[in-house]
Amino acid sequence: MKPILAFLLLVSTAVCDVSHLVRLQQTEPSTPPPPPKPYAFGYAAGRFPGHIDRTHSEVSDGSGVVQGSYSYVDPRHQIRTVEYIADKDGFHPVLNKNPPPVPSDTPTVAAAKNRHLAKFAEIANAHAFAPGTVVVPVDSVAVSRAKDKHFQLFQKIAEEHARLAALQEAENLASEGTNRPILLKEH
Repeated sequence: MKPILAFLLLVSTAVCDVSHLVRLQQTEPSTPPPPPKPYAFGYAAGRFPGHIDRTHSEVSDGSGVVQGSYSYVDPRHQIRTVEYIADKDGFHPVLNKNPPPVPSDTPTVAAAKNRHLAKFAEIANAHAFAPGTVVVPVDSVAVSRAKDKHFQLFQKIAEEHARLAALQEAENLASEGTNRPILLKEH
């Protein structure tokens, strides 16, 4: 029995189609790739308008060499800049750990900032209240009129809903009277 099983196993493996296991390798591409074209691009982006937290710029000379840099703000709020070159030998990044210093304010800008902060403090102090004080805003004339109009429309809609509910209830009671079976008395 064992020789027969061994023979059947040998025959079944020899007869099986294993072409799906063999991959054909093509050594030459059917269409040669086009030559590299020079290009340049750059962008700056942020998570909300007026706030830039990442940049990227890149230049290719068309010979397969690409130079570029990208910057981002890391979790410690430090600006990280990576400059790189990509060529036939691979990708070569260099992390610049010394980002350019943040520009200092001119005397005009510094004076404007100080005036702004002083005005802000003045407004904040004018609107400050004692702790625990609850301030209820007073409605303007326009807000008061809008509230009155809203209340009148609400009342009108509530009355219409009540009328429709009463009408529906009357219809239900009327149809209920006709849907009851009529019992006939035997004489």
